[in-house]
Amino acid sequence: MLIANDTTYVYNLRYEVIERLIQTGYEVTVVCERQLHEDKIKESGAVVIPMSIKRHSKNPFTDLSMLLLFKKMIRRHRPDVVLTYNIKPNIYAGMVCRMFHIPYITNITGLGTAVEYPGLMQRITLFLYQIALKEAACVFFQNSENREFFTQNHIIRRKSRLLPGSGVNLGKYPVLEYPDTEEVHFLFVARILKEKGIDQYLEAAGEIRKEHKKVYFHVIGGCDDEHYVAILQRENENGNIVYHGLQKNMSEYQKMSSCMVLPSYYPEGMNNVLLESAASGRPVITTSRSGCGEIVEDGVTGFLVKEKDTRDLVCKIEKFLSMSYEERRAMGLAGRRKVEREFDRERVVKAYIDEIKGLEG
Repeated sequence: MLIANDTTYVYNLRYEVIERLIQTGYEVTVVCERQLHEDKIKESGAVVIPMSIKRHSKNPFTDLSMLLLFKKMIRRHRPDVVLTYNIKPNIYAGMVCRMFHIPYITNITGLGTAVEYPGLMQRITLFLYQIALKEAACVFFQNSENREFFTQNHIIRRKSRLLPGSGVNLGKYPVLEYPDTEEVHFLFVARILKEKGIDQYLEAAGEIRKEHKKVYFHVIGGCDDEHYVAILQRENENGNIVYHGLQKNMSEYQKMSSCMVLPSYYPEGMNNVLLESAASGRPVITTSRSGCGEIVEDGVTGFLVKEKDTRDLVCKIEKFLSMSYEERRAMGLAGRRKVEREFDRERVVKAYIDEIKGLEG
């Protein structure tokens, strides 16, 4: 049984694990919220059981009802092993698996703001993690900083492993021809949150556009924070950015883009948008924080910038604009080679199969 936030997440990042498990002879049940791509998950041979995860809720009664639903679901199906992803499935499904002595493997897909910032919510979440992960057969981490944080806070006491994020399906993200035009298109793709660096991106776009009229700044993503709806509309109308909203198919935007820019200081696990952009042969400008910085070799596959520093971001964008077509293209190809060496999703799939096979022994 695989438990995660929603079908979009499962299809985009976990489909290859499901596919390999089914090919190996396992029956797979997926429990998550119903969003995009449910039909494609079912086509793999997996059974999908819809369940409302309510990942943004901080209501203890809502979380208690979720715990009871997990208890009912897992007791009814009695899976041989449970794979959990995202904070609430990790915690509440982990508690239930521990209760029923069912082996479970947890993936820490990032700390999230509840754990990142000190305070009551952090203390509560860490306490719940201590309970939930105590009997986990293996805890996967997507970056070493998260692993060290959990170790220092005495949350993991058993086996843990470091993965290259969620990895990239290299066949699904081939190298794209680099655009040879006078225009330069920068791409920001993320949930629109302050911590994703949207403020710095908008400020940099406004400053750069004063001097470079053939440089365009694109924004793709839904507004998790409603505060940004009016801001994006204003910036779109004044010509500083082109806002495309939430998009299902990114291929045309990746083909058009000259460089991916994400000045994020969000507590990432490993940023998948950056991995996919690098795999497609696009240079990346991002921060040096964990979950982003590992993807970029500074000056070779892109540029690293300081967190919350618009001036540094403008400087690195100007540096990129000063490069020739061949230099930009070479930077993108270097990023692809780095992804091939370090972030092939096949490594993630193999790690899961190895751990599950180990439980059978």
